[in-house]
Amino acid sequence: MRKAFRNRTEAGKLLAAQLTEYANRPDVVVLGLPRGGVPVAFEVAKALNAPLDVCLVRKLGVPGHQELAMGAIATGEVCVINENVVDWLRIPQATIDQVAAIEIRELNRRNHIYRGNRPLPKIKNHTIILIDDGIATGATIRAAIATLKKQQPRELVVAVPVAGVATCEELRAEVDKVVCVMMPENLYAIGVWYEDFEQTTDAEVCQLLTSQKLLLANDS
Repeated sequence: MRKAFRNRTEAGKLLAAQLTEYANRPDVVVLGLPRGGVPVAFEVAKALNAPLDVCLVRKLGVPGHQELAMGAIATGEVCVINENVVDWLRIPQATIDQVAAIEIRELNRRNHIYRGNRPLPKIKNHTIILIDDGIATGATIRAAIATLKKQQPRELVVAVPVAGVATCEELRAEVDKVVCVMMPENLYAIGVWYEDFEQTTDAEVCQLLTSQKLLLANDS
């Protein structure tokens, strides 16, 4: 049986079709979570004729089980802990601090690569569409939400191709709107919903950010 999405490009196009009310609006900014969220966000930004940037967040993976998030960090010294995972596995604070220190260095590295000297996107009084390629535990997206809320957006929309029903309901209490193409009862893993779920590279992220900037410049 064919999976829900052929790849992140197709997922982005399907997601964009549910966000048409935000097209051609000067207050809209599309933010992708690197790295996998950026190809999805690129398709949305292209369809909406909106600027594209990144929201830098790093998952805090459980040592030995990196795909399982015990929390996440974001720019602005935001740290969100998944208390259920931490309590269940009895993870000590020292372990969380060690992992966080490593991920902070990676966060700074990516900020330099993706943004260079380019200023941060305008968030205050703007409509922000925050995009990832899917939501599993929700720790990463919640860290992103926390850091964006500090910057006082007019409206904050979370948009993803796939996330569990319960997760979507929980997030609706934290943001203005949640848009999701597929909402299974049991998610299992995001990659299960994609035929091609190859890791996105730093070079691909940079290329997509540049491409959307050029598209907007040519339209103006």
